[in-house]
Amino acid sequence: MKKHAFLLYGVVCYAIFFGTFLYAIVFLGNFFEYKTIDSGEAGGTTRAIIINVILLSLFAVPHSVMARPAFKKIWTKIVPEPIERSTYVLQSSLLLILLFWQWQPMTGVVWDVASQPVAYIFWAFFAAGWGLVLLSTALIDHFDLFGLRQTWLYWQGKEYESKPFGTPSLYKYMRHPLYLGWFLAFWATPSMTTGHLLFAVVTTAYILVAIQLEEKDLVDHFGDDYVEYKKTTPMIFPIPKRKSE
Repeated sequence: MKKHAFLLYGVVCYAIFFGTFLYAIVFLGNFFEYKTIDSGEAGGTTRAIIINVILLSLFAVPHSVMARPAFKKIWTKIVPEPIERSTYVLQSSLLLILLFWQWQPMTGVVWDVASQPVAYIFWAFFAAGWGLVLLSTALIDHFDLFGLRQTWLYWQGKEYESKPFGTPSLYKYMRHPLYLGWFLAFWATPSMTTGHLLFAVVTTAYILVAIQLEEKDLVDHFGDDYVEYKKTTPMIFPIPKRKSE
């Protein structure tokens, strides 16, 4: 019974995540007649900044803390290991939904592209960013990253084993193509408002900090393999490193 419950829980958590992911595209792209980053009536700027930074922090801090191995050791004494990752995914999704719901629009214009062909280029980069995010997760095992593999293996009665170190496809040219995808998704817009800019700046700063924490964990987990990988492969942008003479 517990195996079925855990598998169902994993599926539900994944479905909530994927729905949240799709809504994030709508939110940042200002698509359709839904709550988006620029929709609604703008209020006071100071109040909007405070609320939006709090919302972003409510997502960023738990998202980063819960990903650390030291926290997981404590957390899995409360939450069973097979559903630990699914619970992490659920928590992150719910905090993102809160952010979408309570986001305060700041509609001052930073840039607004008048040329339609240039606007299409921005939208192409926007679409490429979201596509790169999905592709990057697929290359490192999408279902493991979002908790389904763990619950599936538990349902089958198999022990979970973490993936071995590897550099598939894009990971041969940059260590974090996933984050490059996020940068494109956050920044590529033909109409940048002050609210969207605040979102892009804070999330970019968070990612740059999170990378340092993540890479420390990766070095601890994979050892010399990851140390050598860091030496030879760029972090985000696929610019070849100069060979030391």
